[in-house]
Amino acid sequence: MNALEQLRQSSTVVADTGDFQQLAQFAPQDATTNPSLVLKAVHMPAYQPLLARSVRDEPAAATDDIVDRVLIAFGCEILKLVPGRVSTEVDARLSFDTAATVARARRLIAAYRAAGVEPARVLIKIAATWEGIQAARVLEAEGIHTNLTLLFALPQAIACADAGVTLISPFVGRIYDWHRNAAGSAWDADANAGERDPGVQSVTRIWRHFRAHGITTEVMAASFRHVGQILALAGCDLLTISPGLLAELAASPAAVPRVLDPAAVALEPAQAALDESRFRLDMNRDAMATEKLAEGIRQFEADALALEQLVEAERLRIA
Repeated sequence: MNALEQLRQSSTVVADTGDFQQLAQFAPQDATTNPSLVLKAVHMPAYQPLLARSVRDEPAAATDDIVDRVLIAFGCEILKLVPGRVSTEVDARLSFDTAATVARARRLIAAYRAAGVEPARVLIKIAATWEGIQAARVLEAEGIHTNLTLLFALPQAIACADAGVTLISPFVGRIYDWHRNAAGSAWDADANAGERDPGVQSVTRIWRHFRAHGITTEVMAASFRHVGQILALAGCDLLTISPGLLAELAASPAAVPRVLDPAAVALEPAQAALDESRFRLDMNRDAMATEKLAEGIRQFEADALALEQLVEAERLRIA
């Protein structure tokens, strides 16, 4: 078996892409998208008809509604190619508004239903701010499953578990980037590889905490920079991987031993649920998590605005 086939024996493989035409060759169980990935895809000739159709079907609709329709169009095409779930993201500009996030998530699920997709096949992606986590609590109680993204620290993970979130997406590569940039010329890549990679260590800590305490929230490691980070997390519940890295794994004959093994998880003291003030204090103490969460929201906001501009340009074109 190649490395990708071996990896499937211990982790569920998820494709991290908006380019759904690449999915079939890797046969992932699920797929994730975000505004950045969809924005990149709609610039490709193969996907421009999805944008045109979304505008043409409801030309008088509000721009943000049409953007959601574009996201759902991608999600529906992806679900034709994967047997599991697709993650679709709420507008990042709502990351600090619980009520607005809940309303937008309900709208996305209603649109998926109208397209013939059952809610069980959709994960609503929400930034793991305090407000986003509280929105997820409401949605999960309604049977709408959530994927809390831009997650960089254990306090975010603990708050998500307390809210009954279905799945969290702790980031590996962005944590690695922060520590590398902070160290500057003193950074030693070899000394921070494999299990010593700070992004790998963060995800491992979260996964072990969840397994030690019987927390059912799924852990899906995300944001990989290279194959070594993926292999160091073999055994994590899910791994969402870009097409380029999936191709590398499929071409590799290397052995892939399971690293994260539930049978080897040691008991550890339980941590109390976090109220808002403790959550914000713990996040404020973690410069990396605070900075990367804010940066990620800004990036997704910028890409959402770029998608809106494409929608407006298409509206003018077909007028």
